[in-house]
Order: sequence, then C-alpha cells, then structure tokens
Amino acid sequence: MPKSSHLIVSLALFAAPLLAQAAPDARTAQPDAHAAIPLPKLGKVQRIGDVALSPDGTRLAWVQAGKQPVIELADADGRHAQVLDVGTKLAECGKSDLAWSPDSHQLAFIANCGHDLTNTEAMHTDVYLADVAGKAAPRELAQLAGYARALAWTSNGQSLGFLYVPGATRHASATAAGKPLVGVIGEEPEEIQRIASLDVASGTLHTLTPDSLYAYEFGWSPDGSRIAYTAAPPPGDNNWWVAKLYVQDAKEGAAARAVVDPSTVTGSLHGLQMALPRWSPDGSRIAFIGGLMSDQGSTGGDLYSVSPNGGEPANLTPGITVTPEWFAWAGKDALTVSQNAKGKVQLARYDIHGDRASAQAPYFTVPAMIGAGGAVLSVSLSADHRRVAFEQSSDDSASEVHAGPLGDAPPPAVTSLNAGLKPAWGKAVSVEWKSEGHDVQGWLLYPANYDPHKTYPMIVTVHGGPAWGVLSSWPGMGAMYAAEGYFQFMPNPRGSFGQGEAFVQANRKDFGYGDLRDVLAGIDAVEKIAPVDDRRLGLTGWSYGGFMSMFAPTQTQRFRAVVAGAGISDWQSYYGENQIDQWMIPYFGASLYDDPAAYAKSSALSFIKQAKTPTLIIVGDRDEECPAPQSFEFWHALKTLGVPAQLVVYPNEGHHFENPEHTRDVQQRSLAWFAKYLPASK
Repeated sequence: MPKSSHLIVSLALFAAPLLAQAAPDARTAQPDAHAAIPLPKLGKVQRIGDVALSPDGTRLAWVQAGKQPVIELADADGRHAQVLDVGTKLAECGKSDLAWSPDSHQLAFIANCGHDLTNTEAMHTDVYLADVAGKAAPRELAQLAGYARALAWTSNGQSLGFLYVPGATRHASATAAGKPLVGVIGEEPEEIQRIASLDVASGTLHTLTPDSLYAYEFGWSPDGSRIAYTAAPPPGDNNWWVAKLYVQDAKEGAAARAVVDPSTVTGSLHGLQMALPRWSPDGSRIAFIGGLMSDQGSTGGDLYSVSPNGGEPANLTPGITVTPEWFAWAGKDALTVSQNAKGKVQLARYDIHGDRASAQAPYFTVPAMIGAGGAVLSVSLSADHRRVAFEQSSDDSASEVHAGPLGDAPPPAVTSLNAGLKPAWGKAVSVEWKSEGHDVQGWLLYPANYDPHKTYPMIVTVHGGPAWGVLSSWPGMGAMYAAEGYFQFMPNPRGSFGQGEAFVQANRKDFGYGDLRDVLAGIDAVEKIAPVDDRRLGLTGWSYGGFMSMFAPTQTQRFRAVVAGAGISDWQSYYGENQIDQWMIPYFGASLYDDPAAYAKSSALSFIKQAKTPTLIIVGDRDEECPAPQSFEFWHALKTLGVPAQLVVYPNEGHHFENPEHTRDVQQRSLAWFAKYLPASK
C-alpha cells in the first residue's frame, strides 16, 4: 500500500496527551531490560548519492554523502578522481541533482544547507553551476526560497528546468512528516510544486506551470520549446494517483493541455497511474510508464506512448513478465530500459515498431540494486548510449560507482569507497516457489556464522507498497537480524514488481489473502532448503508490510512475535484518516462509502479476537500515509484482549523517519522484542 495517511481531528485531539507520554527519548525511554540490547556493529558504509556521466561519455561525477558531502569528478573510468572545490560556504550542505550541460563542460547541482529534522522550518535551496575545466568556484545561479529538485537542461544549454515548491517547509513527498493537524483542517494554504526554469546566462527564474496544478515529473521537448508533465490539482500528496499528462509551451502563463487522462482512456491504462514522461528525439511522441503504482516514486508498469497532440495511448509492452521501472530514449524508435526481473535488475533495449515494442536480449542482468539520480533502477547514459554509469550494491558488496561500456557485461566498479567492508551476515540466495499458479520469488539472508547442523529462527520481512520489489542490496542495519543469528526472509508476493503488470494487479481487492498465502508458501519453500525452525518464526514490515504484520496474526498462529511499523489495522477508519485516499480506489475498486465490505474484508480489526501474537507497534506522529491512530487502534485492541503489545510513537516523524536517534531506537527496540519473544538461541 502506499506510504501515506492522515489523522482525523477527533482522533488527533484524543491522541495528543498520549503522544506526549509515548514519545520516546532514545537516551532514557526503554520499555524493559531487553530494550538495552546493543545494536550489532555492521560497519559504516560510505554512501553514494547521485551519479552522472557526461553526455560525451568522457567524464563522471558522483556525490559522496556524509557529514560534509562532496562532489567527485573523474574520467569516465573513474581514474584521476578529485573533489570539486565548492568553498567553505557549501562544505556541509547537501548536494544533489547533478546535471551535465549538453556540451559536457559544466555541471549543475542543487545545494541544500538546511538540516531541519522537524519539517517545520522554511526551506532554502540554491542552484550552482561549475565549470569543470576551470579552477573557479561554482557560480551561484539562484537562491530559492523553497524546495527544488530534478534539474534538467534544455538541449541548447540555455536553460535549466526543475521542480520547485516556493515557500516549502517540507519535502514534496507524502512520506515526509505532514503538517501538524491543528486549527481549521483542510483550508490551510497548499504548498504547490511547479515546474520552473532558470536562464543560465542571467539567472532569471521563470515559473512555467500554473498554480492550479501540482506537477510531479516533467520532460523537455527536443527543441526545448515545450514541456510534458504529470500533474493534478492540489493537494499534491493525495492527487498523484489521479494525475493527467499535460503538454504546454515552456513559457510563463502558457495554457496547459491534457493529452492523457487515465480516468477516461479505454485501454489497459484506465484508472491507473503514469510516471516518467519522456519525449522521443524527433518530438513525435511521448513515452511513459503506466501501471498500478502504490506510491509516487515507486515506479513500475508497462511502457506506453502517445502523441503530444493527444489521443488514445498505446501500450507498447502488453503481457511482458518483467517490470520496467526506468527508461530513456535511445533513438527515434528505441528505448533503453531498466527493469526488475524476478528480483534481479536487467538493462535492455526495446525496439519500437508502430504501437508495439519488442525487448532484445538484455545487455546484462545483475542480482543487485542500481540507481543514479535518486530513482531506483535509474542509470546515467552518454548521449549515444554507448556508456553507462550508476551506483550498485548487493547483499554481498557495499555501494560503489560502476561505469563502462554498455554491452553484454555489467560495467565494473570504478570506486573503492567501501572495499574494506565485508558482510556481517551470511550468504544471500534467491528463492523461487509456486503458489496457486503464480511463480513467486524472494530473497533469503542466512545468519552470521551459519552452522548447517543447527536449526535457526527466521524473521519474515514484508515490503511496503505493495507495488514494490525487494532486490539484493547492501542492507547495513537492515541485516541486523541475520547478524544476530536469525534467517531473514524477504518475499515478493503477488502485488510486487518483477513479473509483469498482471502480477502487480493480482492482489487488487484481496489485500492480506493471496499475498499472505504466497508468503506462507514461501516459508514452506525456505524450510525445504534451510534449517529453519517453524516454531520460531517472526514477522515484521513497514507501511504495507506493517499492515501485513497486523493482519497476518489474525489469520494464522504461525508467527511467534511481530514488529509492525507504520501499519494499517482498519481500512475503514483509515479511509477517513489518511491524506492520500486517492490511492485506494484503484486497489479496492470503489470508495469506502460505496463498498464498505471490501474494506472490512481486509481489516485486522475485523478478526482481532484471533490475534494472539506479542506485537511491538511503531509509528511517527505526523505520518500522512499510515497515520498514528491506526497503530493506536491496533494497540488498544491487543491490550484489551490481553495480548502482549507495546506502542511507540515518535515525535515529528512522517512515514520515513528523519531523526537518526529515532531510527536507532526503532532498531534497538525491534531487536529487543524479537530477543524477548523469539530468541535466536534456545
């Protein structure tokens, strides 16, 4: 399920004193002696941000994150790397959205010098331009009183476009902490994300899209005269699921014309979502990814194209059994596509013939996670698509920049930032099994110091979404259970990416049933190949995984301990509490008010008297996607029924936690809960 929700006023007021009592302080608040369990030392990974290959394929840039983030510049093969001198003013500022100029001589980036963990202070982001051939400090193009991201050059190098939220106090995402729900609800001014452009020569700012539309993603036409973008009326957090595709002239005050409205099209896109609008090199069509998506940013589906003049969009890839998640035009009739194939990443070429695209043999397949510009599975390509670069990590290897020719072998690592890090957990294997006619896949992480003559407990982690997919990636603290002696099983049940759009849509109007049976069948499959003690199974998850962690114990007694993060216990009350209710219609088929039975069917509270499993419940007090009252309801029910339960509410946190102290506290409490109710050693 997506990752968003909101509190209705009555529940927010009722919860206020409880929130004050429950808000944890990582320095003092511990539920019992078990919560003092130390976190395993898994090594500190050097994090990599954006990766950008110059259009001419000769230069490479990447962000090395940390307390003082730096931009590294190197040859395309990683040699002669050096830090871009940005001066002392920007030393501790975040640096993102690396964007090479079309002539490969300049590098634009966004600097964010704010460090507000509460999402309440006014944001300021600045755009800079560095001449990579010279020694001068980067030139400040603009100081922006708001939030900016997604830099993109026009092909003539005269303008930089980006998404811009003037006056922003929070990141433009439903996963960020929402505004406190006090005062008159629903009538406060909206923060509107618009498309803006900067004139590179003068630094003049132009706001291109109207304030009546909240823009999500955009692409320049080949000549820079027009933009294509997805947008919807505000509020932006809620209405992404009903966004339309617009085209307009790249001028202030230009009329926006809708060319695709998923609510009115008649084909496979009807009622679904769109992402990544991209113009063809000749400007004759706009391609995008369309499908059932549970969150903006969780992109996956079929590839579509449409004329910029409108008309019925064509599904270029009906019936494929992989999930394209990112693409770029490789020519007038070709796409380079990054896709999820049963939990592995493939880069492939698709040739377009009329209204259909055929996939060629993949360039390569890697059991890893890749990314380049903030989006999962994105890559950076030279203008001729002969070279490629991205960040890569797996369960076996921590993050490095990979770059090289685009061919039949994955490009090698060109950095050694994390070469000294070794996994503090056991091996990772891909597991496949059958479930009610579906081919299902997941990842199994073995415990540290694995002994095949012993039996082990196992913790099952259900991912969020559900339109998402677990890939092999460096888990860090995400492997803390395996580091402490547990098997960790991460299934991709129906509803997940990786096996085509039909598989993604297989749990519509069926939350908690078919996908739970897939998970249970996966546990059976794991127990046939690994010494897992079926009497010592745990369950955890966040967001949709949090829902599953609440719902599953009402359907089976197979799990002995549960940690439910940002979950949903009652879909009926959730419908009125969350701030992203638009996502629910595609999944449930109707609103709560038109079909309440569909929502009751999948609610844990409908079957709560069957719950017996000790459960730790965790949530942020400003979570828009999975609001705190859902966790209060579940905790209250378990306590009333005498089931061991603990609720921990974290202040100023949204769906994604920002405060590292809170993150550490969640990790520590989760380990302690399983240590108490599901010890790793008998």
